[in-house]
Amino acid sequence: MTQYLLVIDEGTTSTRAMLFSPEGHPVASAQHGLTQHYPAPGWVEHDAGEIWDWTLAAVREVVAKAGGADHIAAIGITNQRETMVAWDRETGEPLGNAIVWQDRRTSDRCAELKDAGHEPSIQSKTGLLLDPYFSASKMEWMLKNRPEVRDAGNRLAFGTIDSWLVWKLTGGAAHTTDASNASRTMLMALDGESWDEELCGLFAIDSATLPTIVDCTGEIGRTDPALFGCAIPICGSAGDQQAATIGQGCLAEGETKATFGTGAFILTNSADRPLHSANRLLTTVLCQQAGKRSYALEGSVFVAGSLFQWLRDSIGLIISAPESELLARSVPDNGGVYMVPALTGLGAPHWRADARALVCGMSFATSKAHIVRAALEAQSYQAHDLMEAFEADGVRWAKLRIDGGMAANNWLAQDLADMLGLPVERPALVETTALGAAMLAAVGSGIYPDLQAAAEAMRGEVTHFEPVMSTDERERRLAGWKDALAKV
Repeated sequence: MTQYLLVIDEGTTSTRAMLFSPEGHPVASAQHGLTQHYPAPGWVEHDAGEIWDWTLAAVREVVAKAGGADHIAAIGITNQRETMVAWDRETGEPLGNAIVWQDRRTSDRCAELKDAGHEPSIQSKTGLLLDPYFSASKMEWMLKNRPEVRDAGNRLAFGTIDSWLVWKLTGGAAHTTDASNASRTMLMALDGESWDEELCGLFAIDSATLPTIVDCTGEIGRTDPALFGCAIPICGSAGDQQAATIGQGCLAEGETKATFGTGAFILTNSADRPLHSANRLLTTVLCQQAGKRSYALEGSVFVAGSLFQWLRDSIGLIISAPESELLARSVPDNGGVYMVPALTGLGAPHWRADARALVCGMSFATSKAHIVRAALEAQSYQAHDLMEAFEADGVRWAKLRIDGGMAANNWLAQDLADMLGLPVERPALVETTALGAAMLAAVGSGIYPDLQAAAEAMRGEVTHFEPVMSTDERERRLAGWKDALAKV
């Protein structure tokens, strides 16, 4: 009987269940969009109940396509990181909306803590910077501003999306989070086995409300038999960017991937050494197996694919995201137009929560093709800014492996190679986040002995893009970008 790997890929804009063969071939999938809530400028929320309902529906669809739960060897989970859910342990119901990783409501609080001198010790312990991006200030805000959270007492449970899904899947039997997700909360020291009490105290968070930190591979729990007909082991879990790094086979020190999804995230494997950045990059747990951690150096860009969703849904410049490639090719250059896509502030290496988006250089000769091309070019410029920051920290990229929905854009892939002056690789399956979760579940369930074996068996063919742009053209475009950035 065929035993499949089922992946729950919980993103920012949709929830998806995917079925993989043990060889890494996608067999079936089901996907449902998530409602985006913007209750105030800079605020972004999700309905955690809706996330669970659509996840359950998607998994049931895929289980049926597999022929039943007894055809599923294991479940792997990957998720939007830093998004925080509070719920009631007794009822299993969320206590208000989840606060999404993009949310900026705690900017003033983070600035206050930074002014008080807390950032150096936080960065030393966690590898993170004081920014509303991370989970701790979101939990603190909930405790201060939501009576239902503050008054829940010992019924209160906090968790990132992986933790929320594991709780619901296991019928409340497991309140866990894997080490890769825990490392994004700002409450776990990189070398700590559990939550750091000093950090919890700084944000007034009771560590008893937090999940148990577990490995990324191995059995985390089993699904409630009533959900799918029989219990299915949950054997892999990682934050989306760590999962994509694994799915890209970046398992050796120095190997680098860039995921272009809602945001853009570049991670370089640093093996068992947590590299502490002097250039405002992040240090994060890549994976934990049998209690042993590997690490990565990360640069996070907040706006990538979400920019094109905005251009489509709010501005009406494009009908669909793939149209951006046709428009970019329809003009010989950007016509002097540059876009700084700081719709939710600027991430690494700038970390300016107060920055706002800008389009400059327009004239009567500017068409929508120039603006859309400028939006695509901005992805390459942001990647170049990160490459310079990585190099300043002593990490030089030999090539870049790209994935995510935007990576399917051939024009963007070539522009990245040109602007970075590096070879770019794209796998046949650009949704490597889900593939990485499948690899973790495959190792956790014993299908493969380790991640290297899983990667060799499950990672498919790649397409190569080589740089062809002249140095003069590259420098001219980068100068225009730096001028635009200075205006922001």
